[in-house]
Amino acid sequence: MSSTKLIADSGATKAEWCLLKGKKKKTIFTQGISPFLMSSEQISSLLQKELKKKLAKTQVDEIDFYGTGCSSEQNIKSIKQALKEVFPSAQKIKVDNDMMGAAKALCGHEKGIACILGTGSNTCYYNGKRIVKGSPGLGYVLGDEGSGAYLGRKVIQHYLYNTFDEELKARFDAKYNTDRVEILDKVYRQPMPNRYMASFALFLSENRGHYMVENIIEDSFNDFFFNHLYKFRESWLYPIHFTGSVAYAFRDVLKAMCHTYELQPGRILKNPMQGLIEYHS
Repeated sequence: MSSTKLIADSGATKAEWCLLKGKKKKTIFTQGISPFLMSSEQISSLLQKELKKKLAKTQVDEIDFYGTGCSSEQNIKSIKQALKEVFPSAQKIKVDNDMMGAAKALCGHEKGIACILGTGSNTCYYNGKRIVKGSPGLGYVLGDEGSGAYLGRKVIQHYLYNTFDEELKARFDAKYNTDRVEILDKVYRQPMPNRYMASFALFLSENRGHYMVENIIEDSFNDFFFNHLYKFRESWLYPIHFTGSVAYAFRDVLKAMCHTYELQPGRILKNPMQGLIEYHS
């Protein structure tokens, strides 16, 4: 009899869960789980409310959880504890970080470079079994090149520095109806400024073809390639794979840039779940 597996891919905002039993699969979305911001009790309570109820009386045998903040022993322990409490039938519970989830989803059991380009950005070299080299994640203030927050910040700069031409400025005003005072307040005083900045990346995908928009996209990805991919010798030996909403939205630019840099483009997934299902099946 086939065992029942539960796979999770969790960011701080939302989590995607997939229940696998033989060839049957069921997908459920819940709020994101961040062990930095939530205690084990809070995680357990969220899982009871948003996940357990939707799984009815299903007995879960194995859990593979990939999430943000799951690099420290303490955070891993906190999530394991909550999962064990909610799913006491699970004999195997494995918790790993989101970068490992992306690497398995993108590379499977092969060697490759795995990149996450979403609200933030990250990259690593994966040898088919484990992550051998990583790039220092400096967050949205010092790093996150090529991410939604990075792209969005450039949009805001172009707007506030009055660099946009009349046409783009009019489009920006029509879409956002904001001003300098509100933007600076949201960036410097309100919580989650990285998410706020990332929301402006949508302006770029809606205005493709304008030379200023294309320049912002190319400059941002150039910074990512130069500061991260160029640091790995393996980038010239193995395929470069991408996952994340930003990677998927601008996949044409990423493929073109790989060819320009003489790198081999690999898979580009909107999110890691499909690849994780293949990996764990």
